[in-house]
Order: sequence, then structure tokens, then C-alpha cells
Amino acid sequence: MIEVRQISKRFGTSVVLEDISVTFTKGITNLIIGQSGSGKTVLLKSIVGLHSVDEGEIWFDDRLYNTLSFNAKKEIRKEIGMLFQGAALFDSLTVEQNIMFPLDMFTTMTRKEKLNRVDFCLSRVNIHNANTLFPSELSGGMKKRVAIARAIALNPRYLFCDEPNSGLDPQTGIVIDNLISDITKEYNMTTIVNTHDMNSVIEIGEKVVFIHEGRKLWEGSNSDIMHTTCSELNDFVFATSLAKKIKEQP
Repeated sequence: MIEVRQISKRFGTSVVLEDISVTFTKGITNLIIGQSGSGKTVLLKSIVGLHSVDEGEIWFDDRLYNTLSFNAKKEIRKEIGMLFQGAALFDSLTVEQNIMFPLDMFTTMTRKEKLNRVDFCLSRVNIHNANTLFPSELSGGMKKRVAIARAIALNPRYLFCDEPNSGLDPQTGIVIDNLISDITKEYNMTTIVNTHDMNSVIEIGEKVVFIHEGRKLWEGSNSDIMHTTCSELNDFVFATSLAKKIKEQP
């Protein structure tokens, strides 16, 4: 479980997040949605620790992240898997080397143990015989699956996904969504997905948090979202769905 309590974040005089409280439950897919510039990416990065908050508390289970020492925060980071927008694989490294990177950084495993872990993670995302390929040789969907394999290499307790379907066609996006959902349940992780993709909301949005102009305006499930009385959320859902239909027209 991850819990944020009344957190706020400013950049200079600009208030980006204001008094946000939400609990992200373990073992389900928690989605953060909102328009571009709404603050959802800053919220995700604040929880991960890439931004420090100005007020409030961030809890990883029973650990108050804000007050921890550098070394204690580093220990929590070892328990975090991160799927970046665009996959963010190292272009100069092979698939195998990309997945091995966190193992080299954070473990004392032997090379054989690392290779076994790499093969296991690749098989878990349904990729085979690709260890020696470079990212430039992979499709967009394969890059995302390799990035997921890297994210779970350390068997994390917490998984963060930033726009995992960005740049993917709808069918491949559904494959990635289902993979994230399946892995979340299999490993009983606390997974937080930052997205503006309504397909993701409908497919895997077991808990959805809507951020608007830096504030949390709504939270509920993917079934609740179709019956919300929140006008800003309705506007977002309608605009997103309309834009998707226009984009898909021949």
C-alpha cells in the first residue's frame, strides 16, 4: 500500500499539487488520470521521490518516506519498479543487458543467477530468443514488454507506470494493460499507472483517481466512472473519447 496525505507541490509561485490525499491499494491496478498539465505526472514523480513535496506525507506501507535518511530511501527505491514513458531502454545495451542493469546495480547475484533472472522476466512478458537484440531492432510493443521485464527484475513491491500505452496502437495497448494487471496480481504489488488512455481506464481501472488543476476531484472504479456527477471528469472522458475516435478515423 502507498498512501499520500495532504501533499502539495509548488514550482516557484505556481501551485502544481494542492492538498491531495489518496490511498493506493496493493494487488490492484491504481490509475491516475487527468488532462495534460493537470499535475498527474508531478504526483507520480513526487510519490516515486523524483520531486520533493512542500507539504504532506508519503507512506510506503508503514514507512514515512519524507523523513527517511538517504540510505533508507535508497532501500525503498530497491523495492520500486519503474516503467517510463517511451520505455526508456538504453539504446547501446542489448535486451539482456537492459534487464540486467538493475541487478548489476542493486544485487550481489552471480552472473549465472542474473542470466536466469533475465530469462525468467523475459518469459513472463512472453518474449523469447531476444536476449542479444538491441532496442532499435524491437517494435514499440516489444520495447514496452522489455521495459516491464526490467521493471520486475528486482521483484518489486511497488510498480510505477508512466503512460505505458504512449505511442502504441490500441490492440497492443490492451496487451500491455493486461500484462501490467496480471503481473500486479501475480506479485501482489502496489501498482500506480499514470495515463490519459480511456481504454486503460475501462480495461484495468480497478481504482481511478482523477486530478484536475492540481487537485483530486474524484476517485472510484472503472464502473463508477460512467455514472459520475463530476462535471470536470465527464468533460475529460468525453473529450478523450472524442479525440480517440477522430484519431482512428481513416
